[in-house]
Amino acid sequence: MASAMSNARWLTLSQMVRIALQMVSIFILSRLLAPSEYGLLAMATVAVNFASLLRDMGTGAAVIQKENLTRETTNTVFWLNVGLGVSIALVLIVISPMVEDYFRTPHLAPVLCLMALSFPLTSSCAVHSALLERESNFRTLARIEIVSAAVALVTAVTLAFTGFGVYSLVWQTLVSAMLSALQLWLASRWRPEKVWSRSEFRGLWRFSGNLTGFSFVNFFARNADSMVIGRILGAIPLGIYAQAYKVMMFPLQSMSYVANRALFPVMSRQQGQRAEMARLYLRSLRLIATVTAPMMAGLWLLREPFVRVALGPQWESVPIILAWLAPVGFLQSIISTTGAVFMATGRTDLMMRLGALGAVLQVGSFFIGVHWGIEGVAICYLIANVLNAIPHFYFATRELHSNLLQLIRALWQPVAFSLVMLALLAPLLQWMRSDQVGPQVVLFGLAACGAAVFAGLTLLFSKELVLDMKKMVGRA
Repeated sequence: MASAMSNARWLTLSQMVRIALQMVSIFILSRLLAPSEYGLLAMATVAVNFASLLRDMGTGAAVIQKENLTRETTNTVFWLNVGLGVSIALVLIVISPMVEDYFRTPHLAPVLCLMALSFPLTSSCAVHSALLERESNFRTLARIEIVSAAVALVTAVTLAFTGFGVYSLVWQTLVSAMLSALQLWLASRWRPEKVWSRSEFRGLWRFSGNLTGFSFVNFFARNADSMVIGRILGAIPLGIYAQAYKVMMFPLQSMSYVANRALFPVMSRQQGQRAEMARLYLRSLRLIATVTAPMMAGLWLLREPFVRVALGPQWESVPIILAWLAPVGFLQSIISTTGAVFMATGRTDLMMRLGALGAVLQVGSFFIGVHWGIEGVAICYLIANVLNAIPHFYFATRELHSNLLQLIRALWQPVAFSLVMLALLAPLLQWMRSDQVGPQVVLFGLAACGAAVFAGLTLLFSKELVLDMKKMVGRA
């Protein structure tokens, strides 16, 4: 647990800074760019995310998970990744006019062509990143991620102020990729050699093939909403939905991202100790819920003042979508952690099958919900996530020789404390609305009250959780 906590400390620091930068980005860029610009980026991102599935084909995770790592393995993975990165960039450039035709949106092709340049950059440093994670050198990774995100944000804001429109968001992605690649090469001692091993490639494929398959089905589960909304409803509704989805994704991008990256290397070294793996996983899951449950509960309650303060008047339709996506944010923040369990135990085959089930549920929900507009999509998406959670947690706990009852025991307190927090804050919100209090006072005042209520309940009734939190924020 100590090693996982040390990993989590640095990853949490990195994610907290990146979330703060994202919030600054939302506050500034949402006022400089129209919803249609975000919709245009979301359309390009669908194609880019699909191509990302082939960027390393899960070989980075294989480098971390493999017990005995050889020079043949690392070099084979490197050259595979470089070849894939260059090939993907070329394919995206070639098909960009077809993507533009599919979405029936002009000016999409040049945006996609520019974003394609990020693939050779990120592919060239995939092995360097995996080796640092394998060594649990998350302090270095945190520094790299913070510097890259900060400089990229400054670039985007500067370009947006000077009238570059959607290209300010595109260059934000490119600058981040360039700086990350440069820093990873400088930070890692490993250098590629002219080595390629067919036997190593075949061995890697047994692990990463299923992982790639999962990534494909997971792509459709996570991006079908943009494909359906963009095709049927257009760029402006997609921009509104994408902005609400981005806000909802904050906890998923923070705590679940931290947990998966922190847990995976440690759990991979404990493959023969399932009881210890289960204990580590459940304690980590409780820590995630302690952050995401009150965060999403607060976002649900304060969605209207949040949008007024953070985004501005042109995004007045976003709170309606957030009402349904906030619970999804909590569910996905805990469901996504099951991936670390399946990868660490070598069950990427089970991970792929569960991903296929989730894709069917979620893609089906988008096609059903679109008949009632973007709110219908959000409602059906929530239902699909509830149904998807049950088999994921059943099989994850079974692989750890645990059960769903132990998982419920790990989660019930953060969820219950969040509901109590909502019950206490809701009357205050109604009173402040009737008294016509400004949205800034409502947002920051009730957010502070909610944090105090949740923290007080945790300190009073969950001493073990408090001890785990202290360990995570202790000295690295």
